[in-house]
Amino acid sequence: MSREQDILNSPPPKRSPRLTSRRIGIHTSIAGGVENAAERAYRLGCNTFQIFSTSPRQWRPYDLSRNQCAIMNRLRQRYDLKPLAIHTNYLINLASTTPVFLEKAVSAFRGEVERALELCAEYIVLHPGSFRGASREEGLARVADSITAAIQRLDLAKGKLTVLIENTAGAEYSLAGTFEQVAELLERLRGIVPVAACIDTCHVHVAGYDIVSLEGMQLTLAHLDAIVGLKNVRVWHCNDARAERGSKLDRHQHIGKGKLGNEVFRRLLNDSRLTHAAFIAETPIDEPGDDRRNVAALKRLVRKQ
Repeated sequence: MSREQDILNSPPPKRSPRLTSRRIGIHTSIAGGVENAAERAYRLGCNTFQIFSTSPRQWRPYDLSRNQCAIMNRLRQRYDLKPLAIHTNYLINLASTTPVFLEKAVSAFRGEVERALELCAEYIVLHPGSFRGASREEGLARVADSITAAIQRLDLAKGKLTVLIENTAGAEYSLAGTFEQVAELLERLRGIVPVAACIDTCHVHVAGYDIVSLEGMQLTLAHLDAIVGLKNVRVWHCNDARAERGSKLDRHQHIGKGKLGNEVFRRLLNDSRLTHAAFIAETPIDEPGDDRRNVAALKRLVRKQ
């Protein structure tokens, strides 16, 4: 029996029924092969998930086989795991002012898109990058141009793949630390590539937005809706924060254990304007089982229908 048949013919693991109508998941390991992430996600209690399609800290790409993609797709169908988000390599900086580095970044991003299409992923999540050595406006323009160059002759619409621009923590030279910068990139890319947004709760907080107080969260979501459009936020990265509001320090914490607390996530998960979105944690694994506990923590916050 082939490995594909062995995996697909095995009975699904037993687990308690899902207690939520929301799409809730976590960034899942691809150790042993990218296709194994789907099985892991299901066993962790997810109905959506995010992965890297290759090593996040190496330029050398991970080659996918048709067999791996077939297994991944069959498992996703079996377990109703959707959407699948691919997070791009951390080395990619599409705003780089160094020609050699920018060329490598564009090539690497194209590889990410190609693998996402092979895996039938719905989303590819991108940190726009650092504009050090140029102006912020030049950096935003360079990112848009780099994405345009990277996707030439690739039909993302046919593959139903959307590029998601993720907001960042607002460090000195980073792009997309404000909703306005996310919106500018979306506007530059519309008509060129299917594009939307991914909003990270930790990044929102450390960039300076108030989402902890009820009034602050209402104002922040109203601002996000006016600038980006809540309907355009397809994925929420649900991460508590270790650092203070406005610190610019990107330090993720377990759900309900950081500066945000459970109420932030309860409000997001139960907001009727966000029912179309996937909620995916990128929380640390300090002890065995932390991934399962963070998924469970999010699921408990959803009101029963």
